[in-house]
Amino acid sequence: MPFIDVKVSVKVSKEQETEIKSRLGQAISLIPGKSEQWLMVGIQDEYHLYFRGDDSEPAAFIEVRIFGGPDKAAFSRMTAEVTKIFGEVLGVAADHMYIKYSATMDWGWNGNNF
Repeated sequence: MPFIDVKVSVKVSKEQETEIKSRLGQAISLIPGKSEQWLMVGIQDEYHLYFRGDDSEPAAFIEVRIFGGPDKAAFSRMTAEVTKIFGEVLGVAADHMYIKYSATMDWGWNGNNF
């Protein structure tokens, strides 16, 4: 049950959005037990992000939320891949994005909780 919430300061075209969604769908499998089949992705473009007090360069804040316990090694691999994706697709420099991971045992779906 992963959810990736993306906030980027740049405009994202439909083609870029589709590429990001597809590549995140592949990347989520770096976390054991996670797959695109259950992945939900939200993308907010033209989000007002100030990094170091400045908004003149592209920036991104990405949250990866998963059901289950944390896996620091997998999160590390995921960070490398997410950084690559947003650098290649949107030109966001690695030092202008934060990636936050949250793992929880409390997750609801289809009227019930797991």
